[in-house]
Amino acid sequence: MTARMRDDLLAAGLAVFDRVGFEAATVAAIRTRARASNGSFFHAFGSKKELAGALFLEVLRHYHAAVLAALDPVPDAEQGIDRLIRAHLDWVVTSRREARYLFEISRSEWGEDVRDAQRARNARLVEGIERWRAPLVARGELLPMTAAMFVSQLIGPAQIFCRAFLSGRDRADPRAEADTLIACAIRALVPPDRIHKQ
Repeated sequence: MTARMRDDLLAAGLAVFDRVGFEAATVAAIRTRARASNGSFFHAFGSKKELAGALFLEVLRHYHAAVLAALDPVPDAEQGIDRLIRAHLDWVVTSRREARYLFEISRSEWGEDVRDAQRARNARLVEGIERWRAPLVARGELLPMTAAMFVSQLIGPAQIFCRAFLSGRDRADPRAEADTLIACAIRALVPPDRIHKQ
């Protein structure tokens, strides 16, 4: 089994799940799209559920990499908030199929099998954000709060627009709201006397 065949099966799984959802997707449809034999599929993955879990972790890795790339080079507080929100919005729009899978499709019971790996990956994302955030909090440039509260204030409002976009309820590009989302996040996360007036 080559890494290429595994990648082809993951890509095929993503396409099939995006088109028909997890429940309606079949191993046969995924194999056909990937041009893989039955043996190749089951050499790589024990089941559709296993492929779905591996795909979830792979998409999550891509998303986290895009978010953390926004913190290089290390920005100040307002620049970091701006870059992180824009990175989230850009990834959702430019990786729409992956974003739909991560935020809309992957709600099934199969997710339990990858929860520990998901928690470990999420912890690495939080650690990456904390390396940037902690010194800013210590210097009074960001308000003190838990990491979970910080991320919810940072990404939560943007995610509302993204979910409407991903589900098709709103066809507008969520990036059109970036400036307002960033301004609101700065007001929520930066001490009032540290906000730079535009």
